[in-house]
Amino acid sequence: MSTIVDIIVWVVLGAYLLMILLVAWRALRGENSIARLVALDLISTMTIAVLVIISIIRDNVFFIDVAIAAAALGYLSTVALARYMADQKVF
Repeated sequence: MSTIVDIIVWVVLGAYLLMILLVAWRALRGENSIARLVALDLISTMTIAVLVIISIIRDNVFFIDVAIAAAALGYLSTVALARYMADQKVF
């Protein structure tokens, strides 16, 4: 039973990495800045998920802490970029 779970976790990790590549392509080829911002936010969210999956694979809690810090930074950067796009100033 454990090998089936291991295989599923590795397949999910590969799927997430493939999705990150597709979204990165979308971020480079977005029609406007809003589409690119959404793509960058999605990349941030999926990177957090990849860190959690790596934490599960390696059985190490440190990656969860890194994922929490990345989530906080991702949120702040998304808010700052959205505010800059709306008002052309950050503060």
